[in-house]
Amino acid sequence: MKRERGSTIHRVLDILDTVAAASKPISATEINETLNLPKATAHRLCAELEARGYLLKEINGKSYMPGNRLHDMAVGVLSHSRFRAQRHAILEALSREVGETCNIAYADGLRMAYSDRVETELALKLIFPMDTRVPLHCTASGKLYLSSLPIKKRKAVIAKLDLVAHTKNSITDPDQLLAETEKIREQKLSVDNEELFEGMIAIGVPVTDKSGRFYSSVAIQAPVFRFSLGDADQYIPLLRDAARDLSTLTEE
Repeated sequence: MKRERGSTIHRVLDILDTVAAASKPISATEINETLNLPKATAHRLCAELEARGYLLKEINGKSYMPGNRLHDMAVGVLSHSRFRAQRHAILEALSREVGETCNIAYADGLRMAYSDRVETELALKLIFPMDTRVPLHCTASGKLYLSSLPIKKRKAVIAKLDLVAHTKNSITDPDQLLAETEKIREQKLSVDNEELFEGMIAIGVPVTDKSGRFYSSVAIQAPVFRFSLGDADQYIPLLRDAARDLSTLTEE
């Protein structure tokens, strides 16, 4: 059903809502058809939102997807105190059951950023400041994010990455990384097998919104002498339970 025309602010909000809810990039014409806007108005407002960073135009030059400012707003909302305490409680419960460091990360450009971490109480651990940004190609969270992208966009993003070998296990070949992310996409499970730091591994699963779209990851990180990949299998159900609980926070 087409929506009624309204004031400029209502039209702008409806455009942002429509683009954010779309399962794929959407053109100004499709936005116009959905919202029942004058054609010139839809194109003008989309262009202004793109210029201000709220919308980002696809490579084809016709379709729009959420821009960096809209992404930052979403992250800000999820980081708000309304969600922070609940999110941290979920992460604390997971860390307590596993006995290792657990974290939540989201995509920030061509890197991953942490929105929350609970450190293990054990003596040996790898501590990251909350403003740390880590690579996409050699982290469990980063490869999860890559796997969530449509294949064309995934290839384009991988082509932009600096595939540095942080350890001997880091994936530095684009085709190998693409194949790895395809496997992750199918399994909805990602592994960092000493790819960022020698002696440290991680496993992660995606946290999705109500439409099934990736918006962050939840992961367990630990030293190999205390936590092997073989041992990790028993904790995958706990990870998926935590991801499900985190997903419900966006529905409130």
